[in-house]
Amino acid sequence: MADLTLWTNPMSRGRIVRWMLEEVGTPYDVRYLEGAEMKAPAYLAINPMGKVPALDHGGVVVTEAAAICAYLADAFPDAGLAPPMGARAAYYRWLFFAAGPLEAAATNRAMGFEAPDRAAMLGYGTWEAVMDTLSGMLTERDYVAGAFSAADVYLGSQIVWGMSFGTVAPRPGFAAYAERLTARPAYARANAADDAAQGGAPV
Repeated sequence: MADLTLWTNPMSRGRIVRWMLEEVGTPYDVRYLEGAEMKAPAYLAINPMGKVPALDHGGVVVTEAAAICAYLADAFPDAGLAPPMGARAAYYRWLFFAAGPLEAAATNRAMGFEAPDRAAMLGYGTWEAVMDTLSGMLTERDYVAGAFSAADVYLGSQIVWGMSFGTVAPRPGFAAYAERLTARPAYARANAADDAAQGGAPV
């Protein structure tokens, strides 16, 4: 039995963590949960929010996809998925930009909530500001922290997903960034495993 166990669903943010685990390259177990199972007492003891993903690492539980990615990068430094401590400014900046402004802006937009006249009250301001900021950054570099890192797993997942489903419009830098990420063997392995699980095939 592996020291790492991922609770997930193939149609959830758990796909992000599955990709991160493949990048780490350490054996892990997967427990797929359906909607009602996420609210059962056994799983609520793991994540009281009743949401996936959640990760157990030798008895240590981490929830929230961005936090799990950052945790795994630190827990398995040999995988090289976080910059050295003295060079983490861009890494933290864009990891938390994706978990904060981008996530909130995308959710609000999908639900039809927009308040341009009260943008100053929103942490992200406007959807256009978020997209302009990302496009400006991604036209200047291949990866958010110079070399590929956990920040690219989290941010890149949102851009790839959004472009695939038409919720993120193509912008300068987006397509090339997505191509670099989806060409990674770990991305392909994770995606194939979750696609198979979604179709009911064994994984």
